[in-house]
Amino acid sequence: MMRRLVLIRHAKSAWEDPLLTDHQRPLALRGQEAAPKIGRWLADQGAVPDQILCSDAQRTRETWGLIAPLLDTPEPAYLPALYHAGPDVILRELRRATGQTVALVGHNPGMCEFAGLIVKYRPAHPQFDRYPTAATLIAEFSIDDWREATYATARPIAFTVPRDL
Repeated sequence: MMRRLVLIRHAKSAWEDPLLTDHQRPLALRGQEAAPKIGRWLADQGAVPDQILCSDAQRTRETWGLIAPLLDTPEPAYLPALYHAGPDVILRELRRATGQTVALVGHNPGMCEFAGLIVKYRPAHPQFDRYPTAATLIAEFSIDDWREATYATARPIAFTVPRDL
């Protein structure tokens, strides 16, 4: 059986308001324009998640909120544990998933590190090792249950960044 992971770093965030905490930062205009491009790309790839695990930060919520209207998906689960999570926390949360295709929306450096650890081989894309804002990986696992997910086992299917679209 196959399980599919859609790994999305939040889109470009704004830094203008010094009164906001990092957790409260919204998307910048560039991020607001990039997120729907990722949504259209996911639809074109046929990578429509049936479960969404999203950091509870404002910028990840907004990123998913701009992607979701382009896909027919359930409501996301907003998880405080995914806010600036490292690879081991991300893997732990993924192993709790129940969907066939799971979208995970989070932050660097954890998303970049996790993406590099989870795949058998790196996609031949010059931005993969940077995982810039709104970077998105689609990867497949040959597993029956997410509890079986381990590092270096996913096959990368596609990877993109907004500038590609």
